[in-house]
Amino acid sequence: MKRTETLDTTTAPDGTELTLFRHDGAYYIRTRGVELMSTRRHHSEERLAELVCAPLSGADGARVLVGGLGFGFTLRAALRLLADCAEVFVVELLDAVIRWNRNPEYGLAADALADRRVTLLQDDVSAVLAEGSNRFDGIMLDVDNGAAPLTTARNARLYRAAGIRSAVAALRPGGRVGYWSADRDPTLEAAMKRAGLDVEVTTARAHATSGPRHYLYVGTRITR
Repeated sequence: MKRTETLDTTTAPDGTELTLFRHDGAYYIRTRGVELMSTRRHHSEERLAELVCAPLSGADGARVLVGGLGFGFTLRAALRLLADCAEVFVVELLDAVIRWNRNPEYGLAADALADRRVTLLQDDVSAVLAEGSNRFDGIMLDVDNGAAPLTTARNARLYRAAGIRSAVAALRPGGRVGYWSADRDPTLEAAMKRAGLDVEVTTARAHATSGPRHYLYVGTRITR
């Protein structure tokens, strides 16, 4: 029987503990006894990037933001779709998550982060979104566990009215913002519509053929 290795532990700003594990070649981050992410189950994260970035495929000068590094699956999917001249900003709050991904022994997202199109920002994604308007053609937000955060309580604001308005303001006209959610969230959908987005709701399994269904809320900024 293959053992589970505890590789490292870190603490979120509000004191919540996150632990990185490895078992049978796969990596997991768990908090409060709950699996937050896994290298075995990431289909819905990739699907989020596809829904937001597919309209930008091959576009010159596309600029996108990925909120939440995770294990880099959303980032990788975005890079596969975007042109060589695109700019991709990845925002991750926790130093340990960045360190784990950059560790060459783990084989996580070090190569994706080294892509010349990528700029990594260690920051709160809310602060980055508030820095200016009309900056991005696409925004992908997979922060914590959706609107019901497991690691940092203040992350919930990204999925509510003020946070959504900030994301919409950061979009260029016709731009798209996508939210990953572990569960169905009618409140999120309604708030996106009130913020002036044309909203599509899609489900995607954690694994391509199995696992729980996650909800992807993608909104397009309506041009007037």
